Amino acid sequence: MKFQVISKYTPQGDQANAIAKLSQGTIKGDEFQTLWGVTGSGKTYVMAKIIEKVQCPTLIISPNKTLAVQLYEEFQTFFPKNNVHYFVSYYDYYQPEAYMPATDTYVDKDVKINDEIDRMRHAAVQSLLVNKDTIIVASVSAIYNLGDPKQYDNVIKQFCLNQKITELGLMEELIKLQYERNDYDLSRGKFRKRTNYIDVWTSGTDEIVRMQVIGAKITSIEVSKAPFGVFKKADRIAMYPAKFWVSENNYADVLPDIQKELDSSLAKFKKQEKLLEAERLKRRTEYDMAMIRETGFCSGIENYSRYMEGRKPGEPPFSLLDYYPKDFLLFMDESHIAVPQVKGMYFGDKARKDTLIEYGFRLPSARDNRPLKFEEFEEIKKRVIFTSATPSDYERDHSKQIVEQVIRPTHLLDPEIEIRPTQNQIKDIITEIRKRVEKKQRVLVLTLTKKLAEAVAKHLEENKIKAQYLHSEIKTFQRTETLANLRKGKFDVLVGINLLREGLDLPEVSLITILDADKEGFLRDDTSLIQIMGRAARHPEGRVIMYADKITGSMKRAIDLTNKRRDIQNEYNKKNGFKPEPIIREIKDTFKDQLPGEEDVLPKKEFLNEYLKELKSKLDLARRNLQFDKAALIKSKIDQLSKKLKDPS
Repeated sequence: MKFQVISKYTPQGDQANAIAKLSQGTIKGDEFQTLWGVTGSGKTYVMAKIIEKVQCPTLIISPNKTLAVQLYEEFQTFFPKNNVHYFVSYYDYYQPEAYMPATDTYVDKDVKINDEIDRMRHAAVQSLLVNKDTIIVASVSAIYNLGDPKQYDNVIKQFCLNQKITELGLMEELIKLQYERNDYDLSRGKFRKRTNYIDVWTSGTDEIVRMQVIGAKITSIEVSKAPFGVFKKADRIAMYPAKFWVSENNYADVLPDIQKELDSSLAKFKKQEKLLEAERLKRRTEYDMAMIRETGFCSGIENYSRYMEGRKPGEPPFSLLDYYPKDFLLFMDESHIAVPQVKGMYFGDKARKDTLIEYGFRLPSARDNRPLKFEEFEEIKKRVIFTSATPSDYERDHSKQIVEQVIRPTHLLDPEIEIRPTQNQIKDIITEIRKRVEKKQRVLVLTLTKKLAEAVAKHLEENKIKAQYLHSEIKTFQRTETLANLRKGKFDVLVGINLLREGLDLPEVSLITILDADKEGFLRDDTSLIQIMGRAARHPEGRVIMYADKITGSMKRAIDLTNKRRDIQNEYNKKNGFKPEPIIREIKDTFKDQLPGEEDVLPKKEFLNEYLKELKSKLDLARRNLQFDKAALIKSKIDQLSKKLKDPS
């Protein structure tokens, strides 16, 4: 199916020009292009229209999970008929294996995997293999080792009616696909044996496949929505691997190569008289080899991925990018953050692995289980569009063309900027806040430290101004709730630090005040200042007040660029007779009206426990992705089901 944008919007302002130029450059084969768009100019819509014109599988890399899920939901809205997927790290908790020589402390790998995100990762990869109209929104997890796509594709099993296979043979095939047998607790990636059939909870879908084998032949295939539902008959089913680390060959075949490297490393340690390190390495590696020999798997098997995938030392690992066809399109959203992030991943991983290898906890080949180096990442990607309000030197230097998107569809202008002295700045801020409160507008106050943010918020409260503070120590749920309450008018002023930058959409905010604007540094460089000031560009009366006793180079560059854009926007509006329109965006209130009623159908009795477990996993995912409206619905279902279990009557 072709990509088709379904939206009530039509290109406005600079959007049509950006769509035409960037689409033409992509079709022509330009390796790097940049969409330099101001905050609120509709960059996501432009990205969607480019995908529609170019018609090729697309990967969008976002610098964090919060922004990634926002983009994922937006693209689902734009492409309801196409395959839009989400690919981020599936760890709820991740403590990597590490060793600290100074204190002789070894920390074993400790992880908690989110089952729902794992399903979404599998669904994304499986869609790529069969659907050309696939869009994946990913975090930097996209550059990490994922396993050989050819091996993954080759082990996919097709089961069909009347296929000759014994019940034991069917279970053996499932085990080769890394499905685990569990007759008591059926969940994703597992199968169970019943008297007359075998149930399999598939890896990338919310489906249970039920197959019946009689007389060494598959006599029935049925598929049901997991963990309950009506089973519907099917003629055939494709069974994808339960894990990415699979091979059509026996993993035990690589054990001689691992043994050879172990012997070499042990000889090196003994020559250096590092007997403790040698013993550590011998015990660890021989245990892993025994597990691979007996079960085809071991904890930390990814550290032997170079052998499993037949790669030479130093060769790049296989990542999500390798699952894409050669003609795919890559967007790097908020590229001024995403590019440095991709650059830094390899070096952090290497430093940790080097220590483990030096002290005998891992073989040297463990280094090849790693994220891509930046130069390897550059070689794989062929057609890239960077999107940012503040592109860095890398994007500007490498782009064949830079397309500016200055005019907003709402015709709103960049904010007016004023510089005031720091003397009596808090008193001045209070005066300005009261002016906005009278108009039922909101205010952001930016400080440099958490302590000052808390102190300013407290001082404002003492002056009978409704204020709250926000910084990194505030929990995720509370942060989102705080922002929603600001929009609703439950308080008027939000005091924060650097959290008030990318990804915030607060159209009620008309004033941003920046304390210590002349303190040159990371939080007050031109990129940060432009991003911060952009938060006021969603209101017709948007204004920024910088409190400073001097104008730094960063301040001058940020102010000059903002004023230049404001002049262009103002001239465009006058020429075309447009007036800035306020952004009216729904504020999601309580979810009582959306909650399911008692008449909702519950699953069959045999699936109640599985259903409850699945709901809890989905609740956890929704909370982590800040989808609290969805979380409220799921929580209500859990409460309803728990009540039914306690009181069957």
